[in-house]
Amino acid sequence: MNNTLEEIKFLDGPQSRWEDFKTTIRTVIDFIKGYRTLHFAGPCVTVFGSARFPETHPHYIKAQEIGREIARLGFTIMTGGGPGIMEAANRGAKEVNGRSVGCNIELPFEQHENPYLDKSVTIKYFFVRKTLLIKYSYAFIVMPGGFGTLDELFEALTLIQTKKIKNFPIVIFDKTYHQNLIEYIDNMKTAGTISVEDLDLILITDSVPDTVAHIKKAIENFGLGYKQKFKPLRWLFENEES
Repeated sequence: MNNTLEEIKFLDGPQSRWEDFKTTIRTVIDFIKGYRTLHFAGPCVTVFGSARFPETHPHYIKAQEIGREIARLGFTIMTGGGPGIMEAANRGAKEVNGRSVGCNIELPFEQHENPYLDKSVTIKYFFVRKTLLIKYSYAFIVMPGGFGTLDELFEALTLIQTKKIKNFPIVIFDKTYHQNLIEYIDNMKTAGTISVEDLDLILITDSVPDTVAHIKKAIENFGLGYKQKFKPLRWLFENEES
């Protein structure tokens, strides 16, 4: 059975206990692959955005610039590992000799690993991939994108709002593209479904320098260093480059 059919079956209600057990094992394997690949990758800033923009598109060029400037702060640029915005951010990091990692997803179309990655892992399940993209990041930059990008944005926002993770900075980049989204978020505030203070969780901007300054200030306010906290364990055959 191909990967797409397996996932459809997984989401199609109750399965036999054996099938559910096998899915659990596959999920655990996905997590272990991600942990092993990304444990020494950070500290990271994750850039979310569409896979569909070519390298000549203004959104691609801006993401490339953001990748360069965030990498200059000493962060690893993490993306979903694919083309478009993801490729641009990874490419920008590599242009200034920064570190660049990707957490790719198995899809029947569109997604393929970009060539600007120092490390990458390919994940079967979206929810595992989202967890990994958030787990290793100190900040999130949301570039123009589609359903997947919005899913990742609101996942991060919900985790911060409910204090499941620290109040890491989230930047929504490109006011014009996100205008309707910004208005919708404001409508939620007006309706009382989110708090006024929740708007403080987001910086909305068109400025790369403002993005970099916001992330730098927020991270420094947390008292978080930019250096790796853990050492490889020889008995697990780990090294920082593996």
